[in-house]
Amino acid sequence: MKRIIHINQHKIRKNLKTGETEPVVTAKTYKENVYGHEVIFSGESKVIYSPTKPLSCGARVWIETHDPVTIINTNTNQETTL
Repeated sequence: MKRIIHINQHKIRKNLKTGETEPVVTAKTYKENVYGHEVIFSGESKVIYSPTKPLSCGARVWIETHDPVTIINTNTNQETTL
């Protein structure tokens, strides 16, 4: 299953304005989106820059992998593996 990881710049801006620490790293599969502060990659991955064909969320740079990733949310001390 393909996993796409990108950074949500809107949440970064909001965190700067409000002083919050909402997770800004998004890991997506065809089934779900998981937000976190850190990502651990367990295999091969590639970084893609596509300025003329962004993702549906607007991201123009992202990481793709077919290997599992673990997303860590430090606010809740929760780890999710996709």
